[in-house]
Amino acid sequence: MRRRLLLSMLAIAVISAGVLAVPLAFAGQGWATGSRLLILACACVAVAAALAAAASRSLAAPLRELAEAAGRLRSGDPRPLGRRYGVAELDEVADGLDSAARRVASLLDAERELAVDVSHQLRTPLTALSMRLEEMIAAAGDPDAVREEAAAALAQAERLADVVSQLLGPARRAAAGTAATCSIDRIVDQQVTEWEPAFRRTDRKLVVTGERGLRAHVTPGGLAQVLATLIDNALMHGAGTVTIRTSQNSKSVVIEVQDEGAGVPAELVSRIFERSVSGRPEGTGLGLSLARTMAAADGGRVELVRSQPPVFAVFLPRCPPRSPAQPPRTGPA
Repeated sequence: MRRRLLLSMLAIAVISAGVLAVPLAFAGQGWATGSRLLILACACVAVAAALAAAASRSLAAPLRELAEAAGRLRSGDPRPLGRRYGVAELDEVADGLDSAARRVASLLDAERELAVDVSHQLRTPLTALSMRLEEMIAAAGDPDAVREEAAAALAQAERLADVVSQLLGPARRAAAGTAATCSIDRIVDQQVTEWEPAFRRTDRKLVVTGERGLRAHVTPGGLAQVLATLIDNALMHGAGTVTIRTSQNSKSVVIEVQDEGAGVPAELVSRIFERSVSGRPEGTGLGLSLARTMAAADGGRVELVRSQPPVFAVFLPRCPPRSPAQPPRTGPA
């Protein structure tokens, strides 16, 4: 590229000098004058050649950098070019490459985040399912117990399939189902049934208190995942009895999950819902972040209402959100 630019500009300079010098040299001015003009023309050609070389370098270097940036992007390296050259056409190409690099980086980050979310969200239902199957094996001599555990395992398998659909569908929240006014008792009772074996194994209790018969506008699978995350945190990181308390106010249904452990360290209270922030070295720091995101998708929220002993609360809308007001109609009815 640089060589072609240099040769092209040099050829233009030589032709231009020749066009100007030759007529003057042989237009009756005398050989002495003609010789001086030819020497001047040669000097002009030399200067033009130097300018052509400088111009070719100034144009070739940006083009080479743009080509290298395009090659990196093609190979999956999304580093932006981050340079501009003061030439409108070159800067437009650089803008396009940087925009594509940012888009590729965003897609790669989303893919990595999805993989991490999938592994984290599948861990809880898989653990619960395996515990149900172990309970079934242990109760092999009791047909009634086997049937009960088999029904619970089937329900857990269906929930696991629902979680996979939520996480791997083309539109993650669209695949999760549609929000509707649902019974909170049913969802809470389902979680108690699923987690009871895990609490029994650790000689701990999971109890439910508060108001019954509450209803909220939620996606059942999403709320189940949020509660599972809070119960799992209380089981893994807390201590003593875990209490699920339900209540309501004028706008929200509130579900609190409390344990009797040491709680959230003071330095983490303001950051506990940030991704990758955990109170223990072995923690992933994903659960609470995902729980808050899933609750927000239904118009709810998850809050740490007390750090010691810890109380996490899920606030759920009692009614569906109002549709935007229709603009007034004008003209004849």
